[in-house]
Amino acid sequence: MTIETLIENFELLGDWEDRYAYVMELGQTLDAMAEEDKTEENRVKGCQATVWLKSQTDDQTPPCLSFVADSNSQIVKGLVYILHLMFSGKSISEIIAYDEKAIFSRLGLDRHLSPTRSTGLNAMVQQIKAQARSAG
Repeated sequence: MTIETLIENFELLGDWEDRYAYVMELGQTLDAMAEEDKTEENRVKGCQATVWLKSQTDDQTPPCLSFVADSNSQIVKGLVYILHLMFSGKSISEIIAYDEKAIFSRLGLDRHLSPTRSTGLNAMVQQIKAQARSAG
């Protein structure tokens, strides 16, 4: 799935109850994160839920980053799925320059997430971008 397909799917859903259910369904499709990667070093600070996020670079030129993540919250796992669509497989410069706020606005997340969820979502984005900067 692409981020554009996700946006189209969101637009087809009637209300936010359906959209939240869809986000949780997406989270169930995330690849499992290895238990040994669920460390304090990989934990995202600033999230109400527990979230772990780990990146790795590939051997391409320019190098691209991929991410694995997990959470103890179903809705947060769905948000992680959305971030995976936005950032995974992108180059370091693409990740750093990515306008996530525009996507959050198009999805309506900026208006419909609770303040604590929004803070956590932004903390995940900041950690992804920090890992991209340190990989570059």
